[in-house]
Amino acid sequence: MAVEDRKFGRPGSPWSQRSAIGPSARSGGSEDREETAAARRAAPLFSRRPGKATGGGGAILPALRFGDFGGASVSDSSTSFVGPLGSTIYHLRADAETVAALAGLDWTSRFRRVWLDPTREVVVLMVPSRLHEGLTGVFDDIVDAAASALGRASTKLRSVRLRGKGEPPGTGMEPDCSFYVGERARGYLEALAESERAADAFLEENGPDLVVEVEITHADAGKIGRYADLGVREFWKLRGKRGEKTLRADFLTLRRGAAPRPLEASEVLPGLTPSDVCQAVERVRRSGDRQERTEAVVGIVRRSQQRSIRLREERAPYGEAPADAEPLAAAVSAIPLEGLSTEEP
Repeated sequence: MAVEDRKFGRPGSPWSQRSAIGPSARSGGSEDREETAAARRAAPLFSRRPGKATGGGGAILPALRFGDFGGASVSDSSTSFVGPLGSTIYHLRADAETVAALAGLDWTSRFRRVWLDPTREVVVLMVPSRLHEGLTGVFDDIVDAAASALGRASTKLRSVRLRGKGEPPGTGMEPDCSFYVGERARGYLEALAESERAADAFLEENGPDLVVEVEITHADAGKIGRYADLGVREFWKLRGKRGEKTLRADFLTLRRGAAPRPLEASEVLPGLTPSDVCQAVERVRRSGDRQERTEAVVGIVRRSQQRSIRLREERAPYGEAPADAEPLAAAVSAIPLEGLSTEEP
């Protein structure tokens, strides 16, 4: 039987995507039956009410219904709100059993930035705005071009769901962007060449080197610490607001069991500062083709490396060159800059 029944399959509801979350949308195997059962358990969490039209929700918004959930507790602190970039965010608190049951649903056909955490007993779902998706997309170009200019391998994971070893399938967090850079990138590509299963195992053992979030809200409390627990090395947080031109960024280095530490410049992509990244975002967004986007980022990387050399020289004892000045200078001169101006913007 299709999941789109009278209870929660009406057009515009969270369950109406893919025509049905269950057998009618696919071949009817055991996974379909399990997902159908999960959807039926989750149905009492949602009702339908008139609401303001959103980018992904139509004229009907899913409203969280509080109370009993098959014997499990659902908090009445559940809310929906609009983020600073215009995305619609749904925030639900439920016990671990409920969160694990919700993980059996296919959320990605409807939402982004899914966070299903049975440990923290939280579910966060996002319907991203156009601005949110636009900012997210530019980081594929920025990280790829910057890593190449610095002679480092990189692999984009984008919004793959990250979970700890042994945690229930389907749970975890989906960042806006995530990347392997350097050794982990090469290790992941080797695992991927072996098999999809080997790649999944590598991801479970090795968190991304870099995670980027472009729209942080109060619903994300605890997320940075969770990324640290999963082995993420560095976190970039963008701070912008719909209708405003100013974009800011914060870089944090993460370590398991330690508080996040602010960074003046990236350690994953050495020399890049938050200001460099904000400048790169604006230039990439205005660029019309891939070559133009790459050249814009490479120019910023070169200036950041030249700046790093000057700082090292200024900090070195009088009359002595910093130990890494020559290798760094050689690396900077090797970055291709055909047709680019090196003048400061």
